[in-house]
Order: sequence, then structure tokens, then C-alpha cells
Amino acid sequence: MGLSRLAALHGVATSYSPSADVTVSVPDDTVVAVLAALGVDAGTPEAVRESLAAAESSARSRLLPPTLVVWTGEPLPAALTALPPGTTLDIALEGPGSASPPRMRIPADRPDPAVSVRGADGRTGPADEESAEAGTGAPPAPAWWVEPPLGVHRLAVRAPGGRSAAGTLVVAPPRAPRPPARGHGFLVQLYSLLSARSWGMGDLGDLADLAAWSGRTLDAGFVQVNPLHAAVPGDPTDPSPYRPSSRRFPDPVHLHIESIPEYGHVTDRGTLDDLRQDAATLSDTVLNKGALIDRDAVWELKRQALELVREVPLTPGRRAAYCDFLAEQGQALEDHALWCALAEAHGSDWHTWPAGLRDPRSKETARARGELLDRVDFHCRLAWLTDGQLAGAQRAGLDAGMAVGIVHDLAVGVHPGGADAWAQQDAFAHGMSVGAPPDAFNARGQDWGLPPWRPDVLAASGYAPYRGLLRGLLAHAGALRIDHVMGLFRLWWVPEGRPPTEGTYVTHDAEAMLAVLVLEAHRAGAVVMGEDLGTVEPGVREALARRGVLGTSVLWFERDWAGTGRPLAPEKWREGCLATVTTHDLPSTAARLTGDHVTLRHRLGLLTRPLDQELTADATDTAEWLAYLSRLGLLPEGESDEEGAVRAVHRFLLRTPARMTGVWLPDALGDRRPQNLPGTWDQYPNWRLPVADAEGHPVTLEELAAAPRLHRLMEVFRPREDRPEPGPETHGHAYPHTHP
Repeated sequence: MGLSRLAALHGVATSYSPSADVTVSVPDDTVVAVLAALGVDAGTPEAVRESLAAAESSARSRLLPPTLVVWTGEPLPAALTALPPGTTLDIALEGPGSASPPRMRIPADRPDPAVSVRGADGRTGPADEESAEAGTGAPPAPAWWVEPPLGVHRLAVRAPGGRSAAGTLVVAPPRAPRPPARGHGFLVQLYSLLSARSWGMGDLGDLADLAAWSGRTLDAGFVQVNPLHAAVPGDPTDPSPYRPSSRRFPDPVHLHIESIPEYGHVTDRGTLDDLRQDAATLSDTVLNKGALIDRDAVWELKRQALELVREVPLTPGRRAAYCDFLAEQGQALEDHALWCALAEAHGSDWHTWPAGLRDPRSKETARARGELLDRVDFHCRLAWLTDGQLAGAQRAGLDAGMAVGIVHDLAVGVHPGGADAWAQQDAFAHGMSVGAPPDAFNARGQDWGLPPWRPDVLAASGYAPYRGLLRGLLAHAGALRIDHVMGLFRLWWVPEGRPPTEGTYVTHDAEAMLAVLVLEAHRAGAVVMGEDLGTVEPGVREALARRGVLGTSVLWFERDWAGTGRPLAPEKWREGCLATVTTHDLPSTAARLTGDHVTLRHRLGLLTRPLDQELTADATDTAEWLAYLSRLGLLPEGESDEEGAVRAVHRFLLRTPARMTGVWLPDALGDRRPQNLPGTWDQYPNWRLPVADAEGHPVTLEELAAAPRLHRLMEVFRPREDRPEPGPETHGHAYPHTHP
């Protein structure tokens, strides 16, 4: 009982419910290990008693929780309104200079708590224009409350009798920005989209071009890409964009070299021309000779080119812009660049570095910083150049008339040996990994090998790492997709050395995590969407929707699970979502229609039932959807027409009220191969395939823009008065039935 109570006080679950009628107990050893990672000793019965006594004493005496959230225009949190009469509150506003003026308070000479809002100039006053505009009218708050401006502030309270407390106060608008209008766009893994000018993989120049073309020609409102986070260099580098070194900074492998202003002034043209020729050869092997995308080969060529580009002096204006960027990014960029420089010398896992270098604040690390100053500056320069091309891609989309522009993707975590885990060691739970509990799809659970943030450290820091991460990603984003958005509420922690089945849930302060997210999205004017597929805790989707965070709805999963189990009628879909037919982790639509995805998984030994049973179940599911589409009049081409069926499922999405409709770019060409096949490592070329047509031939951006099949699909999205009615002349290829 003592261990359970102690765990509950620290947000650690001692049981969980994979379904409504099932409860699974968490092993005591797991609970003890997770508490230890949170700095709580529960290793012996005596330690449990002492830790519990300390935690309960702290809870009883605490005037405030570590973080308070005020949503503008909504009632104040109970923790504020329940403060004792005569309490004074001192709010130090965020911003430069806010801590320097003397503290000011309104005397507690009345029964209501008094509030002093202290700004950067030391004066007190009402909310600024930003908070007034974000609210929904006069807040239903006590007369003593003076609404602070939007932001993450420090709150100090002193109650009669000398009791005092301090914490973080997050003041946020009630909802994240909404998409300006209903719209459609492409979903693409950027590396997979090569153009005639690419250096072996898709880059930010290709992204800008895709956005400009699709916005102007197809009236697309957005392009969603995979995470562009900095990868951990290796031999080979892990190609997964969801296991990065840093989520805060982008990977310079995505740079379009020729677009760098200094490129044209490189004096060693011979070497540069040789590198360009090697890059053309590399692209040719991918596009015409069946080779996989080789990220390491691409980076080696680009690195050499960037070393030459760096020798070109910056113009005064460019130098000033670079210095501004360094000042804006501060310590976070310096740490990231230093990790990159140290990784060049000592390898890409900081756990194996000389002991003194494992601490980013040690004397040895400070000395290395000076010795490696040139390499640190090189990696800072790369971050600046990449930031500029990210801005260019977003600008290209908006200039083309896109309502949203580029939708960036936030991975759920980082590599344990990478830059973020090194620079922010105190913020991560050591000896823990994020994963997923056992479910109907994976009886063994999942261990993703990503260390989780410690909720207590995040709260104590005023969510500084989280805020910095969001600001960096949102700087040049029209929208942000959050992978496994349920992680804002709780994450499955797996102790090192244990199987995923022996993990447990650890909760975050979801109110605070959501408030910071909504606040930063509001400041950036960006839409937020979450990947909320799979098992979702009750109430999570409702909480996200209440704050304007869109969900993700995938056609094949949308059924009336609470009733008939049949395909969910389009009018019953939620409005607040990105609606799509498939994702990067699922079969392409052509593969699902043909059953190719089942035979692929059979060849790789991934099926849990005999092949004939899997094929029958899959064909039954597909046939039910096709029959439903036919009844709705969305499949005039007939159920045996594969290309017509691809168009039909997108017609269906347009019948739903979804605010955003996404087209998986490979679907527009009939590509049958998944970009990622969960549950595989070396068995399948995850994250290394170029976009291809129905025959498996890679397709460049230029060829894609002229592809008849793509244009036939995108006719579906034209206003009805501007497009021809579907008929026999738009039929595609017939696909084989997959019944055994």
C-alpha cells in the first residue's frame, strides 16, 4: 500500500487497463526502478516509508502546485482561488530584464488575495494587448485578479503566518489557431522525393519547389513532411527520422547546396564540380539502377561542399544575420554544435567519450570547446544555413497561396547517445526508455530506445527545454504534427534491461504541457495536430479538441466501433482532424487494395496467422469499404478499378467535415511499397526508398508534376464546377482480387 501511494504521488502507475474490462498490475520492481529514475528511493520498506512521509508532508504544506495554468477568458484554477485570505501574489513576467527590478507587492489589507504583476520595467499593470486579443471577453475571475499577459511567468505567494511558495504560471489562450479554411495537401517523406538537381535524396530546395508547384497548380494548402531533426551520425547512420540526435535543430543533410549564397563564390570550382558530378551519379543509382537512398554517401558529398562554401567570407549583411542567429539560439545551439564537434573526434555516443567530456558543464568540456572552436563554428553555420532554407520553403508555400504551408513533424523522443540527451542530461530519466505496452497488435509491447523527459524537472525549469523545442520547430512552420501526441499526458517507461511488458505509465502535467503548446502555437500563428492513433486513454482526444489540437483520422481505422463495426459514415467523422487514407507507417492505398501488403509481411515472417487467413480477412475488410463507397456513389469506375478506388477513398474524405485532408504522395502515383514497415530492421529498407510509380520505378519531382495519374487523382479536389464527372475515360488499371 505504501509503495502504491508513493507511486501515485509521483505520477507512476501501479496498474493499467489495456481495455475497459482488463486491469494489469505493474511489477513492484518496475515501480521501484521508475521511482529511482525520478530521484525517489523506494528500494527498501524503510526507504518507502521515509520517501512517502516526505512526499505527503510536502503535499500538505504546499501552497501551490509546481505549475499553474490560466486559460484566458476561463475561470481561474482552484489552486489560486483557494489561497487563504490576505495572501499576496507576486508575478514576475517572462522577458529580458524581468528579474532585475525590485520586487513589488500590493499589501494584503483586505480579505481577498492581492496581486502584483511585475513587468520587465518593474511596474505593475493590467494585461497587454496580446492577452486581451487572445481572450474571449472579460474573464470570469475575482475582482482582485489582474490578468497577466500571455507567457510563462514566475509566481510567488506569501500567505498570512509566513507560509510562502513559488512556481510557474502559464497564461495561455484557450485554443491553438485553426486552419484558415478546409484544405488539402500532400504528405511526403522529404528524403524520398528526389528532383533532377538533388544530391541523392530529397532536400529543402525540393520541398520549396513542391510547395510552390502544388500550391499554384493544385490549390494545395499544405505539405506535411517527416521530422527533419538532426540525426546521430553513424556507420551507417540510422535512417529513421524518429530517432534523432536533436529535435531542437534540423539536419544539414537537407540543405540544397546550390541555393547557399556563398556557393557561387567558391574559388575551388574543380573540386566543387567533381562533387556535383559524384552527386549526380549517386542520384542516378537511386533513380535508375535500383539503389537505396544512402544518407551517409549524400552527407559525405555535402559535407565536403560545405567545407568549401564556408571558406567564402560572409558579406557584412550576412555576417550580421549570422550573429543575430547565434544570439537568438544561445546556449542551446552552442551545446548542439559542440556535441557535433566532439562526435567527430570521439564518436557519436557521448557515453563512450572520455569521462570529463560526458558532462557538458565540466572543465574538460570547456577546454575542448576552446580547442574545437573552429568546428563548433562550422556546425553553428550549418544550423543557420538550414534554418534559412526552412524559412525559404515556408515562404515559397505561402507565396504560392497555401493557407498553411509546411507542416513539420515532432518526433516523440531522441537518441540516448545524441546531442539533446548529452546537453540536457538532468532533464532525462536515466536508465529508462519510452515504448508502448502490449496490445492486440503487439503482444510483446514496444521499446523505442528513447529516454523520456522527467516531468518533475520539466516543471521545475518552467518547461524551458520543451518551450525551446517548440519555438525552434514552429519558427518556420505553418503547422506542427506531434507524433504520439498522447505522450503529452503519459508515456510508457521501460526500465533498462527489462522487456516492454514490464514497463509502466508515468504521467505528465497534461494541463501545463498543453498550455505551453497552445501558447507557442499562438505566438507562431501555427496549427497543431496530433497523431492519436491506436490505444488512447479516455478523455485525451476530448482534452486535445478542447484546446484546438487536431487529431489524425485514417480511413481504414474509422469504423463504428461502439455499434455495428461497419465503416463510419462520413458525416460522423470529427471535424477537428487531418483526414487521410494512409500514413508512412501503413501500407500504401494501392498495396492495401491489392493485398500486396499482406504478402510482403508474409515474406518477412511478420504474420501471426496463416497466409490464407490473413488474405481472407484483409480482402473482406477491403471489399466492405469498396461496397460502401459504391453505395455512396463514390466509385463510378467500378470495384475492380484500382486507380478508381484510390480516387474513391479520397472522394470519401471530402465528404467528411475534416478541416484538413492529406494525400500520401506515393498514393498519387500508385506506389505499392511502404516507406516504413514496423517490426522490421534489416529485413526491409525502411526510410530509404524513393517515391515510385505503380511498377516500382522511381519518379523525380519533375516527372511527378507531369504524371497523368497524379493529375487524375487531384481532379477530385477541384471545385465541383471546375472538374469533369468521373467516368470511363478516367479509369486506371484493374487490380487482382486477393481472395485465396
